[in-house]
Amino acid sequence: MTLGDTMSAAEYHTHYTTEQIPLVRVPYGPLRELIRQLMRRTPLSPEDADIIADALVFSELTNLQGQGQGSRRAPFYVQRAVQGQLNTRTQFEIVKESPALALVDAHNGSGTVIAVRAMHLAVDKARQCGVGAVMVRHSTHFGSASISAMQALPHGCIGVSLTNAGPEMAPWGGIDPVLGTNPWGVAIPTGDSEDDMPIILDMAITMAGKGMMRWLLRDGRKMPATWAITRDGRATDDPAEALDGTLLPIGEYKGYGLSLITDVLTGVLSGSGYGIVPFRDQARQDVGHQFIAYDIGWFMDRTEFYRRMADFIAMVKGSRVRPGFGEILLPGELEWRRMQEKKRNGVPLDPDAFDALRKLSAELGVPWPFA
Repeated sequence: MTLGDTMSAAEYHTHYTTEQIPLVRVPYGPLRELIRQLMRRTPLSPEDADIIADALVFSELTNLQGQGQGSRRAPFYVQRAVQGQLNTRTQFEIVKESPALALVDAHNGSGTVIAVRAMHLAVDKARQCGVGAVMVRHSTHFGSASISAMQALPHGCIGVSLTNAGPEMAPWGGIDPVLGTNPWGVAIPTGDSEDDMPIILDMAITMAGKGMMRWLLRDGRKMPATWAITRDGRATDDPAEALDGTLLPIGEYKGYGLSLITDVLTGVLSGSGYGIVPFRDQARQDVGHQFIAYDIGWFMDRTEFYRRMADFIAMVKGSRVRPGFGEILLPGELEWRRMQEKKRNGVPLDPDAFDALRKLSAELGVPWPFA
């Protein structure tokens, strides 16, 4: 019996554990400082290096090991900066703007840095017009979509981040990768305190990413048969075959539609690459993003919005729980709990990622903070 026979992909992500691979648990503060120092040894400005480092550590706190995000990507980001595969002096050229809109050219700069700045600009415009939207062209990989979306939260705004990505998904009914994972990030505040857990939707449009498949392959496990197809279009629960094949969308044809529309709203409309073009040239990834901010205070008093949100959340969480489930979780609640636990008790790292950081630390002359 395969995993695909026993649980859905969503349930697998929720309940997946890493007990077969012993992890190395390190304290949060020193890990954050280590990643900052590593990024500062590149041609990036200290400010940009810190933005990227904090984004990597945030992804480490919230994601599962197999999702391929977080501190494990630090060597990749360092390499791209050192080898000149992106513009390390990030340019943020506003090509065209109105009170509510802006078109920005990233000039092949860091997508993570551009995303943060673009959301700040969207927030500024939302404070004037109620809604602000910023389109970005000629950018690069920007990491977890929720990071830029969450920039809107301290300003009493709802943030939405969209991006296209390299081709890994087949259109529904097809075999060849034409569309990206094209993730969405949506951040909704539930109060003005840092202790008020926001609602965070951070999702790719595919059932799973290849990072999780590599993790399962290394661990000798099967995967749900709904995640990917083989190179010749057959269903598979073998991660090795899946890595050589094509990812499948969430919700079958519905996810395909969402991915295609996301590519239109980011790549086509911005003037960036789309379809098979993004990431084709690693020295010019030509990614498109879109960032939207909604100023809650323009629509109603924020206190009233938070009251309405609390009432809505109570409706959702107070509904009946299906057999086999312990409780109803909000979008981002599992990640919020994971982040709090890791900050308290240390961050579990994949041993390979831990060793890669130690090697990079030695190469760049950054003191190693862990025993």
